[in-house]
Order: sequence, then structure tokens, then C-alpha cells
Amino acid sequence: MEQTKQPAITVDPTAGDSLAMAGGNYRIIISGQQTQREFAVIDMLVPPGSGPGPHAHASFQENFYVVDGEIEVRTETQTYVARKGAFVNIPKGGIVHAFKNKSGQMAHLLCIVVPAGLDDFFKAAGTPVSAGTFLPPVPMDEAGINKMKEISEKYGQQLFPPDYLDTL
Repeated sequence: MEQTKQPAITVDPTAGDSLAMAGGNYRIIISGQQTQREFAVIDMLVPPGSGPGPHAHASFQENFYVVDGEIEVRTETQTYVARKGAFVNIPKGGIVHAFKNKSGQMAHLLCIVVPAGLDDFFKAAGTPVSAGTFLPPVPMDEAGINKMKEISEKYGQQLFPPDYLDTL
């Protein structure tokens, strides 16, 4: 039986939802809706001092390719400074991890998640903005923390205190 061939996915340089998230600007290049939930690709611009706090997700792997700049990636087992051209894989299974741009220049990352789902989380938790627009991180008072935990859990993620990886 002959399979129906799927069309190629093409994306213009300015297409896709741009969201303010964790102090950065994240553009969903390819969403899970476009790939039958197989994967998603997110373009991340991470200003100095920005990046997500400690979190884990057991049901999908998250991959980062550093297009430009650098980030410090921390996990339960290691700390790694990922510079331009570096690749980081956070495997399925739920290892706690975080990253932060500790340099003085913008970091540019491509994030690929398999299967998709992180893109839906970003749409629910982020603030729609135009491409390249940055908003300060949302203050994390008790109400903000509870809201973010609720959204995170809905999309298969677990949040940890900001100093969680410091105690390991």
C-alpha cells in the first residue's frame, strides 16, 4: 500500500509565534501542530542574565544548539559552558536542569524538543510579543509561582526552587 507523502515544511524568517519568556524572546519556528507532535523547534534569544530556573521534564528530550554567544547549563550532575557551535542534549527521564546567559552578550540558541509539547507550554506561559522584543521576567511572588507551577505541571514539567542546583 502506498503511503501519502507529506509536504515539506517551510518557514519564513519572520514566521512563527514570538513570546517573551524567562527574560528572553522565543520564536516557535516549527510547532508540534505542524509535525504531528513529533518535534518542535524554538529559536531562543537570551539576553545577559536571563534563562530559565531549575526544571525537569520526564517525557521529552530537549536539545540546544548554540548559534551565537554562550550559556551556562547546569544539571544535577554537571555544569557546562556551552559556547557558539556547542550542542547540549537533556535526555528524557527528568534530570533537573537550568541555563543562564552569564556573558555580556546576547545568546542565540536553537531548541529542538522531541516529542513536541514545550512549544505549547511556551504559548501558555509566555507573553506574545513582536520578534526581537524583550520583556523583563515576570516577578515571582507567591501568586506568580503558583500560576507558573500550574501551567508547568499541565505541560509535563516540574519546577524547582532557584537555588535547587546549588545544593547538590
